[in-house]
Amino acid sequence: MHIHPLISDSATLANLCARMADADYVCVDTEFMRESTYYPELCLIQIADDKEAAAIDPMAPGIDLKPLLDLLVENHDVLKVVHAGGQDIEIVYNLTGKTPFPLFDTQVAAMALGQGEQIGYSNLVDSWLGIAVDKGARFTDWARRPLDARQIEYAIGDVTHLSKIFPKMLERLRKTGRGVWLDQEMERLGDTANYANDPDLAWKRVRISGRKPEVLGRLKALARWRELEAQAKDLPRGRIVKDETLGDMAGHPPKKQTDLARVRGLSATWAGNDIGGRLMAAIEGAQPLGDDELPPRDDRKPGLGKEGSLVADLLKLLLKIRSRDIDVASKLLARTDELEALAAGVRTGLPMLEGWRFDQFGRDALDLVEGRLAFAVIGGKLKMTRTEDAA
Repeated sequence: MHIHPLISDSATLANLCARMADADYVCVDTEFMRESTYYPELCLIQIADDKEAAAIDPMAPGIDLKPLLDLLVENHDVLKVVHAGGQDIEIVYNLTGKTPFPLFDTQVAAMALGQGEQIGYSNLVDSWLGIAVDKGARFTDWARRPLDARQIEYAIGDVTHLSKIFPKMLERLRKTGRGVWLDQEMERLGDTANYANDPDLAWKRVRISGRKPEVLGRLKALARWRELEAQAKDLPRGRIVKDETLGDMAGHPPKKQTDLARVRGLSATWAGNDIGGRLMAAIEGAQPLGDDELPPRDDRKPGLGKEGSLVADLLKLLLKIRSRDIDVASKLLARTDELEALAAGVRTGLPMLEGWRFDQFGRDALDLVEGRLAFAVIGGKLKMTRTEDAA
């Protein structure tokens, strides 16, 4: 494979992308910094097909990234391969409003091949290629220039190794017939709704006890205010106001702006400045949350009840047995909230009751809940048996 020197000019990048536009797949990775910003600061982009690889400097003066971004989001003939690619996809979305398509995430694929639920990149490379990844440059300040040769070599390795692993993974998925298992996961990963930071939905990320509509309405207004402030200033949300302070103000709102000087976690200067005024305007304009927006009650407390909780525990045991038997990560078959919903009587809208998941696990889970399946110890091993009488 040909490894290019660091690309820092538009013409070289455009030529690289033109060649890769005819590839079957490209492997993509990014290096970024986000400790002190709202939006991740893109510092380096690595890309490889089966013939060549390069690192691209997006911080180079005047460089035009459009050919690269078009390759990622507009060229639907080229598969984009990532590993645990959520943050890489977020960066592309922030730049284009779109996500790379079509997608293949090797971490998700590893789940279907029985390599655990969140295998790290180093372990993936070791298991598939027998190569120990040098981790010496992983704590690099990628925003600092110039980058030295070791840092660039480390970064490019993320995609050159991936370009060798992907064909091997694909072949094994074909042999096992598990490729179709990934379709739904890749659709979910590429869903733009995952990366659009809608200020009106920001409150859902803040944990708060209780379901009082007026408190949640203030939380929604405050979270929206914080999101807009963080976006405008390009600062992490927590640098504006921490979640705990947001929740406290939602439950015990200050009556007037001067009261902000006594709110723990806020600067006393907010009692008289513009940001404090905008905060108070958010509180004063808050409306109680409507019934259609209220979060659902926790099915385990109290809706699921003691018996339902026991059923959910049995389903978790069944999931463990089934994932062991077919050698697949249990998280790919079903999630805990689905099991609890099934135990509580839900029969629609659960991914495990659809498609391949129903065939591999959902049918047995439903039979267990409805009395057609039971646990038994046979030959010293825990197994499932069919009951003669359905409940």
